[in-house]
Amino acid sequence: MIGTTTSLVAAVVFFVGIHLLVPPTRLRPLLIGWLGEGPYRGLFGLLSVLGLAWLGFAYGAAPVEPLWDGAGLRHLALVIMPFAWILLVGGLTSPNPTAVGGEGSLARDRGPRGFIKITRHPVMWAFALWAFSHLLANGDVASLLLFGPLLFLALFGARMIDRRRQQANPEGWAELRAQTSFLPLGAVLSGRTRLTLRDVGLWRLALGLGLYVLFLFLHPIVIGVPALPG
Repeated sequence: MIGTTTSLVAAVVFFVGIHLLVPPTRLRPLLIGWLGEGPYRGLFGLLSVLGLAWLGFAYGAAPVEPLWDGAGLRHLALVIMPFAWILLVGGLTSPNPTAVGGEGSLARDRGPRGFIKITRHPVMWAFALWAFSHLLANGDVASLLLFGPLLFLALFGARMIDRRRQQANPEGWAELRAQTSFLPLGAVLSGRTRLTLRDVGLWRLALGLGLYVLFLFLHPIVIGVPALPG
């Protein structure tokens, strides 16, 4: 089974399955009640890491069956990925009530700060852009099976986080939702919030772009294939 499309499908079903069957359902509070918050997060994190490792191994060993000319779309992927890196850095360095462990800040914060003014889910959008760009640039069956579900999971997971925060704190959520948006720049373009250079931070932009350039050169070493078109 190793090195087959079936192995990759099994890995995708496992990884996506644990994210769809546990956090959005009643299994999550049941497991937290049984294990406790900390052990639950530790166990779920461990299963997620194991699932990612399985995904990476199965994808690398899967046969290449082309669907479209991915090479012709690599330049578009190179344009998309800087935004993914900037969103990732900005999301990880901005206070965010939708992040893991950020539930308490929903009650304390008065107004969004940092990259949360751009979108409530900068990290999830970073993963979505990463998945979308790699799906375009590869254009084969294995990439469709891997990056397609990961793209869906990033955006669906963000929606599920919104729903959990709303259920946990309706009043705080209503205030946050009025000043932010799910879609990047939605609240800014509609005039519901004002984005300044201080919110973004030049250092975040520089770090995001720096990591993007660094990984362009590390891509052949870490992933095994060049990111730049030949």
